This record gives sequence, C-alpha cells and structure tokens, in this order.
Amino acid sequence: MSQKLQEIEALLSPLIGDLGLELLGVEYSPSSHRSMLRLYIEAPDRLVTVDDCALVSREVSALLDVNDPIEGQYVLEVSSPGFDRPLFSAAHFSRFLGEKAKIALHLPIEGRRRFTAEIVAVDDSAVLVRQDGADYRLALDNIQKARLVPDYARIGFGQGVEAGADESETDVELSIYEDVKPPRGRRPSGL
Repeated sequence: MSQKLQEIEALLSPLIGDLGLELLGVEYSPSSHRSMLRLYIEAPDRLVTVDDCALVSREVSALLDVNDPIEGQYVLEVSSPGFDRPLFSAAHFSRFLGEKAKIALHLPIEGRRRFTAEIVAVDDSAVLVRQDGADYRLALDNIQKARLVPDYARIGFGQGVEAGADESETDVELSIYEDVKPPRGRRPSGL
C-alpha cells in the first residue's frame, strides 16, 4: 500500500468507525486533471444502504476539505463492496478461504501477473492460492488488485456453471482487468 493510501486510510477510518461503519479499503487514482478517491464501506450487522454511502460522503468530504491530503481536484466515490468485493488485507483474504478470487500483481510470479484462483491459506505477508493444480505464494505487497469471483448460483442468481467447466468455455463473466470494446468498424446486426 502506498504512503498516500496509508495516510488517507488513517485519516478516514476513525471517522467512518464513529458512524458505525467500517472502512474496508481505499482506491486512489491520481491524475493531472481530476483524481479519483473510492472508499469501500461495510456495516457490521447489516447491508450498506445508499443513505450510508451519502452520509459517509458528506462527512468525509468535510474532513478532506479541512485536512486536504489530496492535491488538486478529485472525485469522491463511496461504495459497498458488492458481490465481487475487493480484498485489501490479509484479514479479508482469511475471511474468504476456499473462495475463488481474481488477483492482479505488480510484478509477475513465474511469468504470470493475473490469477483466477482459490484462496488456500493466508498469513501476515502472503496469500497462498491454487490455480490449475499448482500453488502460488503471492506477497500481499505485490498484489495490485484482488476481487472475489462471485458464485451466483450459491447466492441465488442464475444457474451457475457446471462443476469442472472451463471458465473460458462458459462466458459467465468478463475480466475485471480488461475493458470490453466493440470491434472497430462493425455495427451490430439488425440496426
């Protein structure tokens, strides 16, 4: 985690805690024109509501205006984690042992930077994942982005994928790491 993210998280966590919510994580994308600051919040005993997000947005905006840790203009987004929840810490990975996650690394391991793998074990400095029958130890400091892969059938949405089906054959989900763009110069049929 960068020093800027640590600074922002340390500033905002107590405020959000005082509101009865938890700051799960912070994403910060600096830009020369307008930076983006995204906060993920969770309620300990219920689902996060739009009113929770609005309350956190108002309170955080006021605090950031006073302390001003971000130079220039920025957009503040406050969100619940959703079904494909981001994983920011060892505690988050531990909570979802046995689940599948999409993970992107800063630096490749054995020639790979992207994994869609089962979370097998976690310690304070690394996550052990299993993909295609092989285990990989991923240092937490090397994880650029991680999100759960939702099992929609288990949570009651849709048929799901048959056991053992290859992800590339199912077209169930799009990668969170790639933009989907229509082919250039082609129009959809029927228009």
